[in-house]
Amino acid sequence: MSLVINHNLMAMNAARNLSDAYSQLSVSTRRLSSGLRIGTAADDAAGLAIRELMRADIATLNQGVRNANDAISLIQTADGALQIIDEKLIRMKELAEQAATGTYNSDQRMIIDSEYQAMASEITRIALATDFNGIYLLNGNLSSATHDGSGLTPVGRLKIHFGTGNSSAEDYYYIQIGNSTASAFGLGLQAGNSISTQQAAQLSLDMINQAIISKDKIRANLGALQNRLENTISNLQIQSENLQAAESRISDVDVAAEMTEFVREQILTQAAVAMLAQANSLPKLAMQLIGG
Repeated sequence: MSLVINHNLMAMNAARNLSDAYSQLSVSTRRLSSGLRIGTAADDAAGLAIRELMRADIATLNQGVRNANDAISLIQTADGALQIIDEKLIRMKELAEQAATGTYNSDQRMIIDSEYQAMASEITRIALATDFNGIYLLNGNLSSATHDGSGLTPVGRLKIHFGTGNSSAEDYYYIQIGNSTASAFGLGLQAGNSISTQQAAQLSLDMINQAIISKDKIRANLGALQNRLENTISNLQIQSENLQAAESRISDVDVAAEMTEFVREQILTQAAVAMLAQANSLPKLAMQLIGG
């Protein structure tokens, strides 16, 4: 190689190697400081796309767990109210049994019927007042077998969404709760039911039995759905955990391997700096020739 002044090819080569090593050192520093193997699309374009889809699914699954937990809270609210209604129905049957015997006169039966109707009114009040986040649960609004969510206010049974898509087999359940007012059970004055006469009291015993059965069917359906939701939550949490592990393998940096690469690029950078300094001093040899 000729000794020239205008072009220092050795310095240019050393500068290029220094630039490459320093660039890789910068990438390693970014990865180690952030903990991410993929920081930009340039690191791994395909991996970045897969990671972002996985992150979206993980966030969706975690929200699905919260949705399912909210649904369980709603079911427990409805079941608690039905438990109180159960107590009222038991008292109503007790009063009907009392009025069904022949040892009471008409005035006394009217007094018994007064409490009986008060129990029926309380059942209706509970059914109309029980709500969860403004959604009334026992007044018949959720009793329809169909669901329409196209409007601002959904109509019909309640749709609980917890999956990442919109498949009925995998992503949501419906909560359907029958009307639990006294009249819906066929009890109380609105339904033409009283125990003011002995015959009416005797007939009411069977009607109250049917009301208790209807109420128990509602509670049984709610209990079964709560169990399904609890199992669903466990499954969603497992899915989220496994997806998080897969996302980590794609996205997170292997610290041991990257630290090895960091040390290598650091040594190359230091060596390139030293050689660039030496290469920059080589044209000075020409001055010795010029100066004689």
